[in-house]
Amino acid sequence: MTLCLYFAAPAVWDEYREILPALLAEAGIDAEVVTKAPEPAAVDYILYAPSAPLQDFTAFTRCKAVLSLWAGVERIVGNATLTQPLCRMVDTGLTEGMVEWVVGHSLRHHLGMDRHIVNPTHVWDPTCPPLARQRPVAMLGLGALGLAAARALQALNFPVTGWSRAPKSIEGLTCLHGEAGLQQALSNAAIVVTLLPPTPETENLLNARSLSYLPRGAFILNPGRGPLIDDQALLAALDSGQVAHATLDVFRTEPLPQDHPFWAHKQITVTPHIAADTRPHSAARVLVENIRRSEAGAPLLHLVDRALGY
Repeated sequence: MTLCLYFAAPAVWDEYREILPALLAEAGIDAEVVTKAPEPAAVDYILYAPSAPLQDFTAFTRCKAVLSLWAGVERIVGNATLTQPLCRMVDTGLTEGMVEWVVGHSLRHHLGMDRHIVNPTHVWDPTCPPLARQRPVAMLGLGALGLAAARALQALNFPVTGWSRAPKSIEGLTCLHGEAGLQQALSNAAIVVTLLPPTPETENLLNARSLSYLPRGAFILNPGRGPLIDDQALLAALDSGQVAHATLDVFRTEPLPQDHPFWAHKQITVTPHIAADTRPHSAARVLVENIRRSEAGAPLLHLVDRALGY
């Protein structure tokens, strides 16, 4: 029987138009991919982006799973009409992009590159930075992206301490959890990376109190989600010197409004949500693999826990 796949993300269909059917055929999956709203009762799988027009899943009674093209599912996980299994996107291209962003900006701050790149008065300052092994990093979030970034930084000899809301045990990595663990992780961190999902428990995780735990002059990288940081508390910490610089890729409102104070602050770098973009060639393989697994009766990959919100 031919499967009906509803590609409900019209804005990016051109990027998947050739690769997705080719990979389905390669996997031996007989499927038709449709991009216009079909008869809902005929749809077997929905390939979805939370920004898509489709918001009511009630009529898709035959649908076996909703497969998101995004890693973040906060826009859809609370949708009461979504009763089908929901899978988030975890693909190698997305992970590689995140690792490169985190490592690149960590090295930028670690090596003090800005003072050499922007040096209009031609100051000759031969001060050498410390070695990576002398620059501790706190990785807040130990999911697939956080762990991959932590491993990459460890490979460069950065001492990395991981933190998560619930206890975790990961070989070769110091893992802390809870409020006491957060204070311990931050109290020794020269660089903090936030890679947590947005939940009520993680909102404003970095606030005036937790920022005060940091050694003075720490650096913050946020490629996770905007609400993880209290904006006003961050600005105050930057102005006081408690935080030396913040490099931010995600924001509460996107695009970041032109009049937002982050744009004008000299100690903030804004990047436009580019740390971990979904790469169609690798993402399509994840979609196809999940369809193959579902049709074979195997567990779906990257299934979202609705109670946790990710």
